[in-house]
Amino acid sequence: MPVLTAPPRDYTYDGTFEGLLTVLFTVYDWRAAPSSIQPEATAQTGLFAQPAHRETNEAQAARVWDGLLKTMDREARARLYHVFLSEDAGRELLIFRYVDLALRMARDISENYASADVRRIQRLAQQLFREKHRMEAFVRFEKTQDELFHATIEPDMDVLPLIAAHFTKRYADQRWLIYDRRRHYGLYYDLTRTDVVQFEPAAGQKATDISATVLDEREPLFRLLWQTYFDHVNIPERKNLKLHRRHMPLRYWRYLSEKQPREQRFVSIDNKRPPTDANLRPE
Repeated sequence: MPVLTAPPRDYTYDGTFEGLLTVLFTVYDWRAAPSSIQPEATAQTGLFAQPAHRETNEAQAARVWDGLLKTMDREARARLYHVFLSEDAGRELLIFRYVDLALRMARDISENYASADVRRIQRLAQQLFREKHRMEAFVRFEKTQDELFHATIEPDMDVLPLIAAHFTKRYADQRWLIYDRRRHYGLYYDLTRTDVVQFEPAAGQKATDISATVLDEREPLFRLLWQTYFDHVNIPERKNLKLHRRHMPLRYWRYLSEKQPREQRFVSIDNKRPPTDANLRPE
């Protein structure tokens, strides 16, 4: 285990998880502990000290990622990636401190709850998975004229990498796009594979704006039918808004068709109702 005897350094990276692993490799290669680790695009630098920027090195990142299994199991290692996706402020230094503690103790520390860093890692990973499960439950698609099912989300954490497998398996028979408005990228499934996509909106247009003329002409009916179903299964006498908001927080309502204002009430077609005359009823 290298002793970090060199003066501490400020590090910057490209904002990717592989870039962060490259920084961790550099820390032990230079034996210089980090005073800070920041994405280059948002780094706050001091007046006199210039941070050391580390370009992502896939080979070095792979060495660190594989080497972590010497002191932790795959679940604990994956938890570090989940903490990175949480986008928590200071997550880079938190991950470094966890890795450094694991290396120095030379064993799995995932149940060492005496450590504040271990508890923080566990808590952030749990929060991320709650957000993941909510996105899997609350995403609502709209169908476009070219048979693409489109959904826009804006989660608190970067959950797209974790929900890709769920939607690929569940909607394997249709093309779909899930776009993260906050992080400006999405997942696109073309019936054969799921890819990460990015695109630039036209001037004056949001990246996820969809004109009503682009939507399938039946989409308003689909939305109305879903709202009607929701209204019919709802039991007003058992309404518990506090419990409802705990299971379905208010910030997710923007995605749900059943939570949107009712534009019109569904009325069944008269000539589809059973005839009232006994002589006209089918035997």
